[in-house]
Amino acid sequence: MLGVPACFIFLLCQLAGPAASGIPKKLVGAIGGSVIFPLNLSVNLVDSIIWVFNSTTLVIIQPKTADKNALIIVTQKRNMERVNFPHEGYSLKLSRLTKNDSGVYRVEIHNSTLQDPLTQEYELHVYEYLSKPKVIIGLQENKNGTCVTNLTCSMEHGEEDVTYSWKSLDQATNESHRGSILPISWRWEKSDMTFICMASNPISSNSSNPIFAQNLCEGAAGGQTPYVILYVLLSLFLLCSLTLVLIILIIRRERKKEIIEEKKELDTHQETLHFPPISEEMPEYDTISNFNRVIPEENPANTIYSILHIPPKVTEPHSLPMSSDTPRSCTYNKVI
Repeated sequence: MLGVPACFIFLLCQLAGPAASGIPKKLVGAIGGSVIFPLNLSVNLVDSIIWVFNSTTLVIIQPKTADKNALIIVTQKRNMERVNFPHEGYSLKLSRLTKNDSGVYRVEIHNSTLQDPLTQEYELHVYEYLSKPKVIIGLQENKNGTCVTNLTCSMEHGEEDVTYSWKSLDQATNESHRGSILPISWRWEKSDMTFICMASNPISSNSSNPIFAQNLCEGAAGGQTPYVILYVLLSLFLLCSLTLVLIILIIRRERKKEIIEEKKELDTHQETLHFPPISEEMPEYDTISNFNRVIPEENPANTIYSILHIPPKVTEPHSLPMSSDTPRSCTYNKVI
């Protein structure tokens, strides 16, 4: 390696294997978290350091020298609070990660003695924390007391680089299965089995709610499902019938109450009716019978006339009421 500057060899030795081989160093981060892009260099041999994301320059660094302090320039305002260099080094720390931060990062190390800068690449993947996976039960078939079906595990979102596995648990053995689909076939003797799906990505993992074998292919134990359905239907019919009878009885009782109340109101109304009293000074009339009989001609010489005077009733104060049997005094005048 004649003619190669000693500083180039020293810098190359300080960089990790990926810099020499050209293979990006893979890093992972979580949404909302942070990640560090490691860089170990002796700044005495470096003129400047540039961090690049895809084709966009993130940070330009001029290392500290004997006569001046280090100069750090963040090119984008939105990254000023997200970029940091811990321990006064030049390893880049990026905080508050989002999915858009996934991609290829590159650091360029410039030295005046080198024609081309030394570079090191990083590949960042930002993942979501996994939520609880859901399980879909496939078509269920009961063959001679054996349940045959499939369980499919999936994520509602964030399925990037997710791997699935299954655990089958019972009192005797624990089995595992890789993949999102679990084909199962079990007899009623193993109804105590429980199936659990586990999902994981590079930063997190989660498991599903347990699926109990006894809830799959109901009736696998000797085909008891028709009898159970018949029993349920019969119970519902009896319950509906009793409810209907109860409603009818309540309606009839309420109607009977209404009829009794209406009758009571009618009797009360009739008792309160009063006829107006007959006035004591109302004229008295005699009934004339044989109204159509021919009245003979009057003979003034032989006719006697009488005038009947009925004095008005006078109630004296502090007097005892007169008996209804006491005859009234009458005055007669003969008129001839």
